[in-house]
Amino acid sequence: MARVAIVTGGTRGIGEAISVMLRDEGVVVAANYAGNDERAQDFTRRTGIKSYKWDVADFDACQEGCARVAADLGPVDILVNNAGITRDTTILKMTYQQWKEVIDTNLGGCFNMAKGVFAGMRERKWGRIVNIGSINGQAGQYGQVNYAAAKSGIHGFTKALAQEGAKFGVTVNAIAPGYIDTDMVAAVPGDVLEKIVARIPVGRLGGAHEIARGVAFLASEAAGFVTGSTLSINGGQHMY
Repeated sequence: MARVAIVTGGTRGIGEAISVMLRDEGVVVAANYAGNDERAQDFTRRTGIKSYKWDVADFDACQEGCARVAADLGPVDILVNNAGITRDTTILKMTYQQWKEVIDTNLGGCFNMAKGVFAGMRERKWGRIVNIGSINGQAGQYGQVNYAAAKSGIHGFTKALAQEGAKFGVTVNAIAPGYIDTDMVAAVPGDVLEKIVARIPVGRLGGAHEIARGVAFLASEAAGFVTGSTLSINGGQHMY
């Protein structure tokens, strides 16, 4: 019987690549999204992957969303916490709302979603949770105290939850992407992007499919002895 996965933020960018790769590995995927209905509908038409709308920062919506996916597709075996937002500015200009939105979505969303699936995984003695962190959660980044704090928190969350799941066959790991060729990075001014690429030893941006391949491994049967780990996929920009 095919495994069932939820990928948050799963209809675009890195999330879309993860959703498609898991589908190609034989997993039944539910792709969560928060706001862009037209983009999600197009994603479902192109990929055949069902999309489900809820805000990962909303605890109750996450519980309802996980229950809905389980009712439609079957018990959730794999959770990929990929959804994330940015509200970049220096701390002198950052509002409390900008801080709270990023923490609630990027870090709180991991807790909200894990609460929706962890008990079932534990009972069935099998589960895979993969949390998408960031190079900026490892190294920090100017103008991103909210984002860096949230992503750094994901790495601690991963290690702690891994200890709770290990003896029940539930692994919890993280991936820390570097700069990936997505719409978000494409919006960076050309001169700034050139400076970013110049700091990457392999000399290029990463591809979303390269992050997805890491997720596919950590979500597989083959990764049963890997838990509490962070896989850095960043072209050598930060060796941690």
